[in-house]
Amino acid sequence: MTTPIIRPRRLRATPALRRLASETHLHPSQLVLPLFVREGIDKAVPIVSMPGVMQHSIDSAKRAVAEAAEAGIGGVMLFGVPTVRDAIGSGATDPRGILNVATRALVDEVGDALVVQTDLCLDEFTDHGHCGVLAVDGSVDNDATLIRYNDMALAQAAAGSQLLGLSGMMDGQVAAVRETLDAAGYEDTALLAYSAKYASAFYGPFRDAVESTLEGDRRTYQLNPGNRREGVREAEIDIAEGADVVMVKPAGVYLDVLSDVAAMSSVPVWAYQVSGEYAMIEAAAAQGWIDRKRSIEESVLSIRRAGADAVLTYWATELATWMNEETAR
Repeated sequence: MTTPIIRPRRLRATPALRRLASETHLHPSQLVLPLFVREGIDKAVPIVSMPGVMQHSIDSAKRAVAEAAEAGIGGVMLFGVPTVRDAIGSGATDPRGILNVATRALVDEVGDALVVQTDLCLDEFTDHGHCGVLAVDGSVDNDATLIRYNDMALAQAAAGSQLLGLSGMMDGQVAAVRETLDAAGYEDTALLAYSAKYASAFYGPFRDAVESTLEGDRRTYQLNPGNRREGVREAEIDIAEGADVVMVKPAGVYLDVLSDVAAMSSVPVWAYQVSGEYAMIEAAAAQGWIDRKRSIEESVLSIRRAGADAVLTYWATELATWMNEETAR
């Protein structure tokens, strides 16, 4: 008896078969758009190192979130770019600060059409550019920073943020913020813990976007790129402290960590396709070296395939629009 040839290609023969056999799918609701809102401008300003991405005014941010809601994406993550910064990041807790003002405006604009989320970190608001309060010796004081995070959480929740993105990588930040919010009556405000956030070279364009004043690096609090198990440990700690969602950041070069975290997590796992990942694809596509649309789709699909329940990506609205157009055909 002749052994038959095993033919996996049968399920790749037509577009319909390929769709039916697909193990991983993308949907607009799985995408979150990072959005920069800058104080003191009256129109959107291009970010040179991130072609197609803008620093928004309040009015242009309203238009951007309305477009995002129309496309059906899951949410927007807001970052503030203030005009004045100081040692403790006072603008982060000021109700009139740009991030809190923008949050109120965008919640009013889109309501529950998508989730308005806010970055809870001090780096955009400090004159030294670090994610926390500095001690006398210039190191980041973990526990003094938690006090600022608690105040920041209350300000953001009062402004209407539905989910707070704790991105500062301070020990105990989830537990501290959760206790503070609950005591103030904000039990329903969700927490996204940037659990496995690595000290990465791929954040460069983001620092242009927020006009970072950082000197030095963040290696004393962000994770060592060589450490895989540590990413899982950080996620386990954050889940135990009450995180509603955990994050791996960056996404594309940490797919192994993402897969590990997804395998153990009892809560949703998200991943952030960061500015450097965005800029590399845009730069290569502009040179004609890669197919832009296919590269964007494949890069986000790979993050989903590795285990992300949702992806923060600067292409969120554009990618969702493509998906909607494909569905409409």
